Amino acid sequence: MLRVAVVGSGPSGCYTAQSLVQLDPEVRVDVLDRLPCPYGLVRYGVAPDHEKIKSLQGSLRTVLEHERVRFLGGVRVGGGPGALPVERLRELYHAVVYCVGAATDRRLGIRGEDLPGSWSATDFVAWYSAHPDAADAGFLHGVRSAVVIGVGNVAVDVTRMLVRGAAELRPTDIPQAALDTLTASGITDVRMVGRRGPSQARFTTKELRELGGLPGTEVTVDPADLALDPADPATLPAVQRRNLEVLRGWAGRPPADAARRIGLRFFLRPVELLEDAGRVGAVRFERTAPDGQGGVTGTGRFEDVPAQVVLRSVGYRGVPLDGLPFDTASGTVPNTAGRVLRAGGASPDEYVAGWIKRGPTGVIGTNRPCAKETAASLLANAPALSRKQVPSDPVTALRAAGIEPVPWTGWLAIERAEAELGARLGRSVVKLADWDALLTAARSS
Repeated sequence: MLRVAVVGSGPSGCYTAQSLVQLDPEVRVDVLDRLPCPYGLVRYGVAPDHEKIKSLQGSLRTVLEHERVRFLGGVRVGGGPGALPVERLRELYHAVVYCVGAATDRRLGIRGEDLPGSWSATDFVAWYSAHPDAADAGFLHGVRSAVVIGVGNVAVDVTRMLVRGAAELRPTDIPQAALDTLTASGITDVRMVGRRGPSQARFTTKELRELGGLPGTEVTVDPADLALDPADPATLPAVQRRNLEVLRGWAGRPPADAARRIGLRFFLRPVELLEDAGRVGAVRFERTAPDGQGGVTGTGRFEDVPAQVVLRSVGYRGVPLDGLPFDTASGTVPNTAGRVLRAGGASPDEYVAGWIKRGPTGVIGTNRPCAKETAASLLANAPALSRKQVPSDPVTALRAAGIEPVPWTGWLAIERAEAELGARLGRSVVKLADWDALLTAARSS
């Protein structure tokens, strides 16, 4: 019988566990996560008003409730206080698969980026998603206008959340403190800005259209940006073609009487965040123009856009895990078909799947074939791996190291506590947003 540890309980981790138990009737999988809650970015990255995507938790739950899969939350792997070293983890299992995602964001690398009021979209999403490491950093205090830098789906999510009202957010599982802050916000103007043209934006048409359906909110597009885009719609992929149709529809509408406005801007490259009274007061952009080769070039013309909060959404990036090799250029663990590569070649008992394997690309479903490839690579080594001596139950060794894993029953207790909190607040389920509350609920099981 092969014992495998999968580190990370998001989609890539759950799909890896699923592939392993489907491909081998004997393998047993422990899915470890440093948080007491499973599902990774499905729980902590999908916007609370996206119930259809969040419903994916149901299929991930089926994996974690499989008779040969066990969830062990609250287990930190790598370095730092209370963490289980990678080498020790390898001693407890025949093989380990790391599905740790891409935990940080890319930076702009411009002057003023560290001013108060300048945040990554990752930080903002973690806050309104109740990630226990997140805190209310005063994102919206005294804010009237916001700039979101980036034109992908995450940028659309945070733009939409900035202008959502209580009526739309109250039925979701958003934590109460974030709900109160967002609904009391004085934001009236949000600009979502991209350095390239509309045809090169990365958002999907479904996400884009949602902006146009927000109550009391007008969406504007500068017709000049559309005119500057050199792309021939007839030659574009279907998604980009539909995006342009939506944008053209907004650009052609007469001004509306609305409480809030979302402006989509293109061909603007951020060059500096400008200070006002010790915090961000505006973003200085350089106007760009198509360079004829699919990119853009600066024009030397600048525009200052007022904003008291700036959220950058220009991509994710993997971070090193103590004890594993890491390629700083790609932000991934070096691997071939999921086999971790060390100086001496492919490591026989270490594997990766998901973003830490291939970089932060694709949608949630992209993790399925990625996980299946890694599982196949691992099981190809099963005869040799099974000869390795490991404990009959690694949990005993974890407890001896001072680590008390949160079992599946602990997660179910957290779910009950969140349902009870929602009932007390006159809402549905409301997420617990801090470590103490989560662990107290888990231990109540």
